[in-house]
Amino acid sequence: MKPLELLLRNAARSQKKIVLSEGTDARVVAAAIEAHRQGIARIILIGEELAVRLQFSMLKIEPDASIEIHDPATSPLRDELALLYYGLRKHKGVTLEKALRAVAKPHLFAALLVRKGYADGTVGGAVETTAEIVRTAIQVIGPREGAKLVSSFFLMLFCAEHHAKKGAYIFADSGLVVDPNPEEMAQIAVASAKSFAALTRETPRVAMLSFSTHGSAEHDKVSKVVTATELAKTENPSLLIDGELQFDAAFDPIVAASKAEDSPLKGDANIFVFPNLESGNIAYKIAQRVGGAHAIGPILQGLDKPANDLSRGCSSEDVLHMIAVTAAQAEQMHG
Repeated sequence: MKPLELLLRNAARSQKKIVLSEGTDARVVAAAIEAHRQGIARIILIGEELAVRLQFSMLKIEPDASIEIHDPATSPLRDELALLYYGLRKHKGVTLEKALRAVAKPHLFAALLVRKGYADGTVGGAVETTAEIVRTAIQVIGPREGAKLVSSFFLMLFCAEHHAKKGAYIFADSGLVVDPNPEEMAQIAVASAKSFAALTRETPRVAMLSFSTHGSAEHDKVSKVVTATELAKTENPSLLIDGELQFDAAFDPIVAASKAEDSPLKGDANIFVFPNLESGNIAYKIAQRVGGAHAIGPILQGLDKPANDLSRGCSSEDVLHMIAVTAAQAEQMHG
C-alpha cells in the first residue's frame, strides 16, 4: 500500500474531529467535503455562516448536517471561549473585553475549541500566515507536558515511478526552528521519530545530517551534530540513530558501505534531521520541485494537541492530506 493511502486509511480508523479555521476558503471547503466523504475525520468549519454556505453552493453541494459550521460572531460558545482565552492571556494584559474581540478571529476560535476539548486538532494557514498560526497554537494549545521544544517537519512521499527508493520520509526541521543548538537538534530527532511511527506505523531510522560523515571533516558545526546524536541516544537508548552523516551515506546503501560501513542505518534512513532551517528548507523544496516528491507540511510537533499549518498556495488535496495527518497525530497523542 502506498504511504499516502495508508495515512488516509489510518486517519479514517481514528474518526477524530478536526476543526478547519478557514471555512470560507473554497479549497478548505472542498477538502472538508472530501474528508467527510472518505470518512477521514469529523469536520468543523469556522467562518461567517453565509460565506461558508456560499462555498458549498458554488460547489453545487448541499451542506451535510454532520459537518459543523461555527460562526465566531454568533456562536453560543463565544463567551465560554473568550473566558478561556482571558484566563490564558490575562498575564499578558488581555482583558475580558479584549478576549471577546479576539475570539472573533477564526484561527483563534479554532485553537480554543481544541484547547477546550470540542475538537481533537486544527488546521489553518491557507489564508493566515505561518507566524500567526504557530503563535496561536503555542499560546492557546500549548506545549505537551515534558516537551522542551515545538518543532516542525515535512512528510515527504516518494511514490512516483522514477523514484529509485519509494516510501515515506521525514525532513526536520524544515519549517520552524532556525538554528537549533545540540539539545534542540536532539529533541527534534526524538520527536520526529515518534511522529514518523505514528504516521506510518514503520520503525524510525534517524540520520543526523552534516557535510561530514563519521569524522571526515572537523568543524564546530560538525561537532554540534555529533553532540546532538549522543544526546538523542541518551534520551532514547532504543532509537535507531546515527550521525554525523552526509545525506548520500544516510540514503544510499552503496555509498554507506563505502563512507559509513559501521553505521547501524546501512544507508536506509527514513528520517533526516538537518542541522539548521536553511539546509532543511532548501532540501525539501529541491526534493519537491526537482525530485517530484509529494511534500506535506509543515507539520508541528511538541504541542499538547495537534495544530498544523498550510501553505497559502495549497490545493484542496493538500488540505485533505493535512486533515489526515492531524487526525493521525491526535490518535497517537491521546488515543
